Amino acid sequence: MSDILVQQDGPVATVVFNRPKMRNAISLAMWTEIARVTAGFAKDDSVRAIVFRGAGTDAFASGADISEFKEHRKDTATALRYSAQTAAAYLAIRECPKPTVAMIFGFCIGGAMAVAMACDLRFAAEGSKFGIPAARLSIIYGADNVGQLVDLVGPAYAKDILYSARTVDDREALAMGFIQRLVPPAELESYTYEYLRKVAANAPISVRGAKVTIESYLRGLTEERRAKLKALSLEAFESEDYREGTRAFLEKRQPKFQGR
Repeated sequence: MSDILVQQDGPVATVVFNRPKMRNAISLAMWTEIARVTAGFAKDDSVRAIVFRGAGTDAFASGADISEFKEHRKDTATALRYSAQTAAAYLAIRECPKPTVAMIFGFCIGGAMAVAMACDLRFAAEGSKFGIPAARLSIIYGADNVGQLVDLVGPAYAKDILYSARTVDDREALAMGFIQRLVPPAELESYTYEYLRKVAANAPISVRGAKVTIESYLRGLTEERRAKLKALSLEAFESEDYREGTRAFLEKRQPKFQGR
């Protein structure tokens, strides 16, 4: 069976890290596959939202598969190739135009935290644990991943997490803003998919526009970005979905958006 499983239920797709006996540790081949399947979903009009999760309920993922480091990160050349593969996976998730949610049971450690940070939202089960043990491996995380951590929890907590390499429990992760929902384990799946079905029922152009606008603000509203955002706004106003949304409101019914 594949170490990456891909599922789709209506407009919501799921990417599963499927190595439960290894707490879903992510191999180099899996990093490559994560980038590939995410890029595929980004182009698939039938997909309106994506969930990333681990198989079972013991772990989202325990991070990169460190047993591979002797071969794939043994020197500068192999480390650069490995980093390029992981960076491609993070970038594919980060730049996916569809809403993305990390659904987290159990351990979310190291590279798995970076995967979760690349998602738009993080919903976790009570009892989940988080950490970046890079300082125990003499690894320095890349600027994009560290920047996302700072954006989520602020510079002081980011330094705390990276300096100490400690494990953060579920309540503290919620309090610092790393996760957006903390749900009883038995309810996490239903809560996540119900939430995303609501998102998927909204106008795709509006949802995509919201994501692009927020990312543009975080990167800095240059004149070029402002022009692109204005064009997106006009696209929404001129869309079939805009006309459908206004008709549905006036007719007091649920709209049926087509994404055009």
